[in-house]
Amino acid sequence: MAEAVIVAAKRTPIGRAFKGSLTSMRPDDLAAVAIQAALSDVPGVDPRLLEDLFLGCAEPSAEHGSNMARIVSVLMGQDHLPGATVNRFCASSAQTTAMAFHAIKSGEGGAFISAGVECVSRYADFAGAGGSAESTQNPIFADAQARSAAMAESNDVWTDPREQGLLPDAYLAMGQTAENVATSRGISRQRQDEWGVSSQNRAEAAIKAGIFDFEIAPVTLADGSVVSTDDGPRAGVALEKISTLQPVFRADGTVTAGNCCPLNDGAAALVIMSDVKAKELGLTPLARVVATAASGLSPEIMGLGPVEASRKALARAGMSISDMDLYEINEAFAAQVLPSADDLGMDYDKLNVHGGAIALGHPFGATGARITTTLINALRHKDGQFGLETMCVGGGQGMAVIFERLT
Repeated sequence: MAEAVIVAAKRTPIGRAFKGSLTSMRPDDLAAVAIQAALSDVPGVDPRLLEDLFLGCAEPSAEHGSNMARIVSVLMGQDHLPGATVNRFCASSAQTTAMAFHAIKSGEGGAFISAGVECVSRYADFAGAGGSAESTQNPIFADAQARSAAMAESNDVWTDPREQGLLPDAYLAMGQTAENVATSRGISRQRQDEWGVSSQNRAEAAIKAGIFDFEIAPVTLADGSVVSTDDGPRAGVALEKISTLQPVFRADGTVTAGNCCPLNDGAAALVIMSDVKAKELGLTPLARVVATAASGLSPEIMGLGPVEASRKALARAGMSISDMDLYEINEAFAAQVLPSADDLGMDYDKLNVHGGAIALGHPFGATGARITTTLINALRHKDGQFGLETMCVGGGQGMAVIFERLT
């Protein structure tokens, strides 16, 4: 059976939404930049060999709509290349990698693009990370939303509504789910702040060492200026400053702008092939996709999604967490990264070694492919072999992918 290997991986810089460096870029244009950059890393690959373009996007409407994957194919002059836009919120472009992996393993094609993009700056109506405009919400959840609002006011410890025969709040804002996890798991404000500082400090060190230069594809704007660095990382971040920030989601809460991700614009892309096709073309693969998994849990504590998803992926690979040289948990909130890492028995020195989304940013649909790119780069830099990426997903899900570095 063929193996699925990644022969190229690139991401754009990540901009701050509404006020950052990429606000003028449409998502379809930005996705095209990332995909073209990945293809440029394998110049011997005729685009006509590509079977399909899978493009992740968490809010596929307005400029992100009209099956954006197909729009991107046409923009790039690849009319032969079909496209499918995929939405699994924060794991959208981890899901596209799983789709390419599954297609290759089943013999339904030898080469695919797995990509993702999100330009929150360009949302027609921003409703929040993984959220939905009120007009689209199923009214059957009205009681659940009222209960969530009351709990947020009191900052009560979260209890599972299913145990009382009630529906969970499927539309609960992501920040409120993070507060639920923090209270139910006893994750202190100080511990969250310390992780936020660590993310920034690790990203700062990586930037100084030039590590991200290997993975970032510069973006040329309409005015001719070039963006080549992430907006988010800040130099010299210290706990003393972070600890003064006010809670964002609950008056007596613990989630602040210093220990959660910002809103972002960005794109990332992978070229995934069968090992047979890569050998035929004389390509040296970067990594092999070993296993993937998705999981579900209560939407009200979606932040713990990485736990079961990672356990499932490890079981499918016949491996344990101790077999992983590095791992990446998407840093939507420190409040959910910490208990997820604890439950999985992770070594914090191997987790998000070059910083995570708190520093780098979280362009929802692009994050899966962005983390893959960063993880493969980190495995190369640290001379590691196996890596795990995982993330929580809006609506109460988790996803995980295991990779083996090959070069």
